[in-house]
Amino acid sequence: MARKEPRKAKDIKLKQPDRSGPTEKTLLDIARERDLFGQADEREREIKRPRGGGGGDDDGEEEEEEEEEEEKEEPPVLSPRAERILEALLWTVSMAMLHLTFDVLVQHQYGEEVNWRSVYIRTGRAWAVFLLLFYPLHPHDANTRLLPGLPMRYQKMLWQAVFFVMSAVCGSYLIHISNTYGYLAVMKQAPPLGVLWVWSVIELELAWAVASLAVAGGFLWHGGYKLY
Repeated sequence: MARKEPRKAKDIKLKQPDRSGPTEKTLLDIARERDLFGQADEREREIKRPRGGGGGDDDGEEEEEEEEEEEKEEPPVLSPRAERILEALLWTVSMAMLHLTFDVLVQHQYGEEVNWRSVYIRTGRAWAVFLLLFYPLHPHDANTRLLPGLPMRYQKMLWQAVFFVMSAVCGSYLIHISNTYGYLAVMKQAPPLGVLWVWSVIELELAWAVASLAVAGGFLWHGGYKLY
């Protein structure tokens, strides 16, 4: 059978599309004839209407508004002090886990066998210290004043200054002991210092955090210390 050659574009006649409407009833026409849209609206109003009779849609709207107002007026589940305590526990437990990790890593670095009982004891003691530091120093809605008597406009700056000093001191001292002290002193002091350094940087705003890290970097460079 001979293969037909494809028709060229110039040989194809152009035609206008059929713009005539449908000759039979459409679904939209049938729905209008049976008043399906009206029935749907009526059904929706019946669903929204409060049970047990009443004044209709207006009463339902009023009840909804009253319920929303009652929800807004409900007191919070926890008091600000309870939220502050729970937040402190959550943060300090995470810090204690980080301390445990640093403790194990330092012992592995010096080739020491990990004594898990001692690690857990040191972690528990560190958690207690972290809690005592975190509770008064961490900003919270229930703790808006770090220094009583100081105007509120200076409180935020004071908080940032405290964490800036903590970050710079902890970072610089950690660099110092890692390069000059023996391994026993490093294993004992490095984990808590590392956790406090991380926490203070997290509490700082970006500019303050970068500045505190720059101080630690300057201390590293000026003292001729090494990172390893």
